[in-house]
Amino acid sequence: MHEECGVVGVSFKEESQAALTLYYALYALQHRGQESAGITVHDGMQLWTLKDMGMVPDVFNRRDIQRLKGHTGIGHVRYSTTGGSKIENCQPLHVSSKSGTIAIAHNGNLVNSKELRCELEREGRIFLSESDTEVIAHLLVKELMHYDLEDAIQELIRRLIGSYSLVVLVDDKLIVIRDPLGIKPMCLGRIENGFVVASESVAIDILNGELIRDIAPGEVLIFSNGTYESRQLVKSKNYAHCVFEYIYFARPDSIIDGELVYNVRMRIGQTLSEEHPVKADIVSPVPDSGITYAIGFSKKSGIDYMEGLMKNRYIGRTFIMPGQDMRETAVRLKLNTIKPNIEGKSIVLVDDSIVRGTTSRRIIDLMRKSGTKEVHMRVASPPIISPCYLGIDMATREELVAAHKAVKGVEAVINADSLGYLSIEGLVRSIGIPYDDLCVGCLTGVYPVEIPGERCAKRQLKLSEFDEPVKKELRSLGSSKFNEPIKIENLKR
Repeated sequence: MHEECGVVGVSFKEESQAALTLYYALYALQHRGQESAGITVHDGMQLWTLKDMGMVPDVFNRRDIQRLKGHTGIGHVRYSTTGGSKIENCQPLHVSSKSGTIAIAHNGNLVNSKELRCELEREGRIFLSESDTEVIAHLLVKELMHYDLEDAIQELIRRLIGSYSLVVLVDDKLIVIRDPLGIKPMCLGRIENGFVVASESVAIDILNGELIRDIAPGEVLIFSNGTYESRQLVKSKNYAHCVFEYIYFARPDSIIDGELVYNVRMRIGQTLSEEHPVKADIVSPVPDSGITYAIGFSKKSGIDYMEGLMKNRYIGRTFIMPGQDMRETAVRLKLNTIKPNIEGKSIVLVDDSIVRGTTSRRIIDLMRKSGTKEVHMRVASPPIISPCYLGIDMATREELVAAHKAVKGVEAVINADSLGYLSIEGLVRSIGIPYDDLCVGCLTGVYPVEIPGERCAKRQLKLSEFDEPVKKELRSLGSSKFNEPIKIENLKR
């Protein structure tokens, strides 16, 4: 799985090197997107932009950064979920109108972008990219022709369905918008002579800044002349924070919606040990995402923590080789066993998730070839049974192994001696945020917004409408009547 992107914005009181600040912040957010990177700054007169395909150090050099003069700006790292991997879709995107030019960068995914795009094209607006970000930009320009800035933003929010954390430059004003459900993270920090907003707090840390708070769902911040104003334009009854920010995407040292991700993952590992105890010689992670979970599992179970796999961190995610033999070689290039640590031993292998099951199978087969006696797989997320429409590049429902197989079936597919998934209840308890305020669509098949052909949490559902793994868990929580309407807000009970 891959996150769509990370965004950052800075605003200074006086002439400063905004581009250099954005560069360092994007470096801290590189894990959120490796396809392209971009920076746009405003020097008080006009916008200046540099963007290209590649990672942050590939796109920018010292000379480029020195040429980008400006006291306010936005930045973006991208992995595509809407729009292909090509230069036209790199962000920030610019849209010009009679009233001027705006620049915009977006983390998230709209579920109504096609409808909005068709509407705008009928009005004669021309699109240069496939990205839903350009849809948002054109829509904002349209609203600015009829309303002042605040009312235009309110109209924009009213039209958008999906997830979005936005940083926008309107002249030299920095506008920050978080969607009313808070699906994607966004936080505010103070740095020397100004402020920074970013997808994760690690971007603030790297700038030696101070985290002030999370930007609230439905909140808009407007920065100008070194100060900012806050407007709570929409207030939702419940939120829908993405659980996979905690499970996989965010860096462990980030604070997301008030929770340190490292602590959440430690608690998940401990809960996993309670829910699926096993006798084994060592607990070993699938690096790097399984490390914190494995430490938590080890602490709670009393089983020694020891690394059985070593990751080659210089092999990029785009490394592709044709043919089965070459794919096996690619796995060994990315992960190698530490044979003396695992030979003849029973292993608890801890990973963040299982999507298709193919990678887990290859890893377990690799460990067995190195002489492992038993491999007990423990997974830090519940079974993924549905695709994500809100900003994660995830497999289709047909490709998701847990969508079609029970736990024993997945266990056979990955060739494990036993398999244990974290429960939804255990996940919610470990995160520390109420079930009502989390998006668990990929785990339940029930989404926080209306998506054609899918089920939405806004209406009551009968137990019979859920997928089989969810039915089983709901029964364990006390819901036994198949025809009994279930309110989503009551599922946590």
